[in-house]
Amino acid sequence: MKLLEKPKFSSSSNISETEHNPTKQSDLYNITVLGLNGNRIPLSDFKGKYILFVNVASECGFTPQYRELQKLSDSFKDQLVVIGLPCNQFGNQEPGSANQIQTFCERNFDVSFLLTDNVTVKGAKQHPLYTWLTKSELNGVRSSSVKWNFQKYLVDDNGKLIDFFYSITRPMSPKSQNTSNSFKVLLND
Repeated sequence: MKLLEKPKFSSSSNISETEHNPTKQSDLYNITVLGLNGNRIPLSDFKGKYILFVNVASECGFTPQYRELQKLSDSFKDQLVVIGLPCNQFGNQEPGSANQIQTFCERNFDVSFLLTDNVTVKGAKQHPLYTWLTKSELNGVRSSSVKWNFQKYLVDDNGKLIDFFYSITRPMSPKSQNTSNSFKVLLND
């Protein structure tokens, strides 16, 4: 597996600094998440790297994807940040506390990539990150809805949404490479 040459993405519009104006594209880097330890993590800390956001759950049929997410994180640590965002909205499959989630992920999958506090990925209390990821008015690319745990959103090194991948698309699978040319940017078997 090797990293392909850096892709060239064109920007057709300017990004507004106003995160809360739903009629204008906004900047991902204005958003902050909370780590499992409760510390605030500004996404601006990851400028210059690709980011793969994944809503995760410990009791889901897709939970073994943690292993491939860790492999992806390890393989591309200089170019990519994997961020797992625990979510209990789908079948109550992430009921644990922050400590339980951390322990489960480390013990069962040797996870060392960033995990956040539990988030809401859809509905009235949707986390601002997921509002940005799922609304074309904010991300400037496309709208989507989170269908289940382990849905993935890939953002480029300039904070632009590239694409999203449903849960069935495993992080390291050949299928993920064929699903969209954007994922080929990171993976090459």
